[in-house]
Amino acid sequence: MPVQNRDIVVIGLQPWYTPIGSNCKNIALEFSRHNRVLYINAPLDRKTLLTEKEDPNILHHKSLLKNPQGSLVRLNDNMWNYYPLSVMESVNWLPSTALFKAFNKVNNRRFAREIRKAVRQLGFRDIILFNDNDIFRGYHLKELLQPELYIYYSRDYLLAVDYWKKHGQAIEPLHIAKADIGVANSMYLAERLKSYNPNSYYIGQGCELSLFDPARAYARPADMPPAGRPVIGYVGALTSLRLDIPLITEMATRRPDWDFVLVGPEDGDFQASALHRLSNVHFPGRKPMAELPAYVAAFDVCMNPQLVNDMTIGNYPLKVDEYLAMGKPVLATATPTMELFREYVYLATNVDGYIKMTEQALAEDKGAEATRRRAFALSHTWENSVAAIYEAIGKFERKQ
Repeated sequence: MPVQNRDIVVIGLQPWYTPIGSNCKNIALEFSRHNRVLYINAPLDRKTLLTEKEDPNILHHKSLLKNPQGSLVRLNDNMWNYYPLSVMESVNWLPSTALFKAFNKVNNRRFAREIRKAVRQLGFRDIILFNDNDIFRGYHLKELLQPELYIYYSRDYLLAVDYWKKHGQAIEPLHIAKADIGVANSMYLAERLKSYNPNSYYIGQGCELSLFDPARAYARPADMPPAGRPVIGYVGALTSLRLDIPLITEMATRRPDWDFVLVGPEDGDFQASALHRLSNVHFPGRKPMAELPAYVAAFDVCMNPQLVNDMTIGNYPLKVDEYLAMGKPVLATATPTMELFREYVYLATNVDGYIKMTEQALAEDKGAEATRRRAFALSHTWENSVAAIYEAIGKFERKQ
């Protein structure tokens, strides 16, 4: 049964106006089907005010500091968005974690004061506080706001990033431990949460897959290589922190009879790589989300050639669901998270495995497997993910 008729406050790393997809926003929208929801934008900090003077969203938020009318916006019948009106101190690079903790507590008090204002304005009572991975700004909110229930959500291993690692190594385990419930979108992250808090659960990942429909007719994009040769493709950000450039390079070198199409923005390492000197590797560049299904439709095999490191090992691979929703054979690097997909994808650990699995994928019968893959991808809905959160809430409250 869904949790119903409750007041839920959502904080996180991404403001409502973020232009990219957001787990936090999708979860909040699903909450609002049965509950009243207040989505709190990330508060402004001193550094952001100085460095992002041209961002229209930041400028709008800044204008509300002087004229607060419009700081609370209704999004739907059950959901509101609030722009905090206190500015946070930019303290993450303080050399001492003890000093950081002191300033972070000041920031938390300011943030809590803002949240209380919006909660009072809406008449929320006995709130559920849902924190999307905000290690620092949410650290003291359980004590300061006294919610009926505090949930910490992990969807990325943030400590792999220097910004979070500096003080997060000491703070995040303590934060997880004091939450009433921990939830995560991958089995790897759920096990990590459980090592600090036994009331932790895997809740899966919701996906917006309506664009990826193999029943539609897609024109072959003009910047694809000519038809007639197998196409091995990838869509997404091309970054050396996450993707294995040497593996892709060796695959393309050893199989000049295959075309490799890498769709997405490139970081400096990709731009400087030997891939650009190979005639069978193609870089169409960044494309709008609406155009990506046409590229996937033109691929014979889709791939996700991840490096295995702290940043990637626990991440849920959303792009794999997008590939599977199109019914495509998918080749990916074996990680703990990819075990969930094992029956529906080809997994490999090195270039020999990648080439062998690609050959198998190209030779397979496309019909029945495509239908099975799509059905599996479409089971990953936000409704199912939030239902797992509700189940975790029910377990916790039955113990009380």
